Amino acid sequence: MAEDLLVDPEALRTQVRGKYREVAVDPGASFHFHTGRDLARRLGYDAAAVGTLPDRAVESFAGVGNPFSLRPLAPGEKVVDVGSGAGFDSFIAARQVGPTGQVVGIDMTPEMLAKSRRNAEELGFAHVSFRDGLAEAIPVEDGWADVVISNGVINLCADKRAAFAEVHRVLRPGGVLQFADIANGRPVPLEALRDIDLWTG
Repeated sequence: MAEDLLVDPEALRTQVRGKYREVAVDPGASFHFHTGRDLARRLGYDAAAVGTLPDRAVESFAGVGNPFSLRPLAPGEKVVDVGSGAGFDSFIAARQVGPTGQVVGIDMTPEMLAKSRRNAEELGFAHVSFRDGLAEAIPVEDGWADVVISNGVINLCADKRAAFAEVHRVLRPGGVLQFADIANGRPVPLEALRDIDLWTG
């Protein structure tokens, strides 16, 4: 583990994969966070846009905010969704950018990737694809994206500098980062910062 990181990145990824595997496979289970349509409503997503999506594309949504509240995406834009899960935000983005745009979702949990790919196929979104990858090593070429979106994912990365460096790399000059996340404005004891269980709840 790098000296300046508070927790081991691979150990953290293992815990995060385990938690979000559960959300993909059993979205109706009880978690320490909200999920699904009720969460999307609480976070202010456009009800009509969410209403056009089938349950399977919404039930595993576990974001912490609404990155589209910062600005709507424009038709034709190329978007990378970092930590795309079962595809909810990617599908909202797909409708906004339209068939002339492109959306690439990135996730590291196999069950989420399988679900998002099935959802995209069922929705007929040929301009949406999903790739296996990490926020700290985004499998997208330099300067490809007009917009990067992310929802509750960067706070789960042990190396946030690497995650933001990757976002910067994949964005074109003048591109936009629209993300929602959790931040704590109060000091946290070092022993708590190093407790990996507190990172994932």
